[in-house]
Amino acid sequence: MTLQQWIALARLGRHALRLGLHHFVDVNELPNGLGKRLLSVMQRLFPAPADDQAARLCSTVESLGPVYIKLGQLLSTRPDLLPAAIVEALTKLQDRVDPIEAFFVTEAVSNRLGQPFDEVFRSIDPQPLASASIAQVHAATLHNGSEVVIKLVRPGIAQRINADMDNLDALADFLCRNSAVARRLHLTRIMRDHRTVLNRELDMFAEGRNQIQLRRNFADSDLLYVPRVYSEHTRRDLLVMERVYGVPIGEVETLRAANVDFQVLAHKGVETFFTQVFEHNFFHADMHPGNIQVDITDPRNPSYIALDCAIVGSLDRQDIDYLAQNILAFFNRDYRRVVDLHLRSGWIPATTDADAFEQVIAEVCDPIFNKPLAEISFADFMTQLLRTAADFDMEIQPQLVLLQKTLLYIEGLGRQLYPELDLWSTAWPFMQRWATRNFGPIAVITQILEQAPELASNIYRLPELLRQDTLPLRIELAKQDRVLEDLQQRLTHLRRNQRLGIGVIILITAAVATTLA
Repeated sequence: MTLQQWIALARLGRHALRLGLHHFVDVNELPNGLGKRLLSVMQRLFPAPADDQAARLCSTVESLGPVYIKLGQLLSTRPDLLPAAIVEALTKLQDRVDPIEAFFVTEAVSNRLGQPFDEVFRSIDPQPLASASIAQVHAATLHNGSEVVIKLVRPGIAQRINADMDNLDALADFLCRNSAVARRLHLTRIMRDHRTVLNRELDMFAEGRNQIQLRRNFADSDLLYVPRVYSEHTRRDLLVMERVYGVPIGEVETLRAANVDFQVLAHKGVETFFTQVFEHNFFHADMHPGNIQVDITDPRNPSYIALDCAIVGSLDRQDIDYLAQNILAFFNRDYRRVVDLHLRSGWIPATTDADAFEQVIAEVCDPIFNKPLAEISFADFMTQLLRTAADFDMEIQPQLVLLQKTLLYIEGLGRQLYPELDLWSTAWPFMQRWATRNFGPIAVITQILEQAPELASNIYRLPELLRQDTLPLRIELAKQDRVLEDLQQRLTHLRRNQRLGIGVIILITAAVATTLA
């Protein structure tokens, strides 16, 4: 790491000491004696602050900027990695900052459009509707009378984000070179993915494309409404979209006063999540309460409104299949199948004791079935399961982090709206339908028909393809044959030397005996 990065990390360390974060760590949880002694000394030299640590943690993270705010929000969904007290503090983290000082919105819009603002907009409200760490939002009206929202990226924020990420990348690289735990967590990849996500949030073209795709996916659905994007007025640092008037999901009393059916709303939340993941493979990955509103036009059949589509997720087909089969196996309480899927996917080492892993999974999972969400938290279940899997050297899968975060958001919304919601029974019919479409006989026939032209065009290459597919195996077997042959030769040589040595010893013994006689 460079001297500048060491200085930046030292400042972070100073913040951590002032906040008393080292008191959140149990000395007995550290793996070696040196770390335990250092932590004990630090806890004695730097006592915990007397005031509210959670409030201080949130305010400090907010002051450090968008990189740390977003990282804090991400870590707040990982209670399997952090002490419960820190996670609880981070869950209260709000991505709200003061509006940009001395900001002339009409001038900024004109500069970004490349033309006077009043050629596009009839009016723009100078007071922001919302102000976040990366962008600021203003209400406006087009000349045709359409009400819209303008989202403006903060000036200079890209340079600050990438400078902070350079420091975190260097820290992650240092930790991975010196810590097996950091390597197991794929810390460098998590930081790389975090940088990618943040830079996507700076690109309004990318956010606009995400929003258009999500709107297209739910065009004929009563589950989710996505506001229209005005692509012709959108720029890389300026997004123009339809203004919507829903009720923020966090305003429960307002929803209750409007006689909204919370049971319908909660069930729709679960169905929306599973539809995005398993039907579309394109899911809104930042579904915290600030980004979700409710359309209460029909209180008996309410629907969701999705805002801020900067962060979306998708999975490889193999990951989707493994994930779906894991969920189905959990529903069926087929824990041996769960173990087998983890082994086949490489999520746990091939040397894992399958019987022991199956027993532990059963102990974690059995208590959760047939219980409403009010009695048991899915987040607690995930935490316990991941901590247990870590004992079997299960590696964190970075590609699933966004998905897990989204699922925990869904659970939080469900508990808030309708505590009696049973996540398992709600999701089970959906997963059964998905399995029928994707693993049933019709699905197999459909896949064969879809791939028939390609198979037909390559049928003449079948012998060559088979030889190519088995080539790595044949090479490896040949190498092993050579190794075995070499070992056999060495054993033969050792036996020959051993017999020769024994013969020499016998001759020397006989010679000594003759001399003494």
